[in-house]
Amino acid sequence: MKKISVLIPTFNEEENVELLCKCLKDEFKENLPKYDYEIVFIDNHSTDNTRDKIKKLCKNDKKIKAIFNTKNFGQFNSPFYGLLQTTGDATVLMCADFQDPVEMIHKFVKEWENGYKIVIGIKSKSKEKKLMYFIRSCYYKLIKKFSSVDQIEHFTGFGLYDKKFIDLLKTLEDSQPYLRGIVAELGYDRKEIEYTQQKRRKGKTKNNWYSLYDVGMIGITSYTKGIMRIATFFGLFTAVLSFIVGMVYLIQKLIFWDKFSAGVAPILIGQFFMGSILLFFIGLLSEYILSINTRVMKRPLVVEESRINFD
Repeated sequence: MKKISVLIPTFNEEENVELLCKCLKDEFKENLPKYDYEIVFIDNHSTDNTRDKIKKLCKNDKKIKAIFNTKNFGQFNSPFYGLLQTTGDATVLMCADFQDPVEMIHKFVKEWENGYKIVIGIKSKSKEKKLMYFIRSCYYKLIKKFSSVDQIEHFTGFGLYDKKFIDLLKTLEDSQPYLRGIVAELGYDRKEIEYTQQKRRKGKTKNNWYSLYDVGMIGITSYTKGIMRIATFFGLFTAVLSFIVGMVYLIQKLIFWDKFSAGVAPILIGQFFMGSILLFFIGLLSEYILSINTRVMKRPLVVEESRINFD
């Protein structure tokens, strides 16, 4: 009997974990009765009653497992580490807030049985705020435009991954893994299934503008070279333009030295313009350096506090 693992990263999801477990059990009972399964929670140091509820679920059902982290290690490291701990023939990664539909699992498994090693969900529509969906769309198009790897638009990590791909992930030595990019770069031929992302069922989202910016920068610094090359070409262009403007001013001054007065306005405008451009690209360069620094240190993805029902 083949075994399907379902990995669920959690952080302050006390209102969702019990209901999600029930829905997952119903999904396997009704649509996947021929498969064994395990449900693995990896908790990123929740501060509410999430851990207590997960412990209770684990106590009542040995097929439910849990990993508790010593602190919050971020929304990329924790799920990636959790994938490496699953034991199924295939692993489904999904969020705990019901934005990833449970009923998609049997569709993933069907395509997996058809031979695909990776089956992922693509958000064709979303019930989140229209402005946020628009910003995400712009980001995906930006990173896809400048990346040397064909990035996947509106892919959050929700999907099914064959054990062979999980074994591949285990060979990577990346302390800041970007799963969305890894799937696009190193993954097998994949099947993409469109779905409508639902609203969070209960609780509040843990994302804010800073965390979304952090996620976006990890993707940009991991898979784009084009933006930094734009900085190089822009610097060359402005240097040539400045030289031409300077020569024009010099010639004007030599010919009309007693009449031509440039004033200080062009100098100030030019200084502020170039200063702002320099600060922007220096900040962008710093993001790349921070990304390199994090990877060079090779710190562990997470540090476990404890785990339950792992033999």
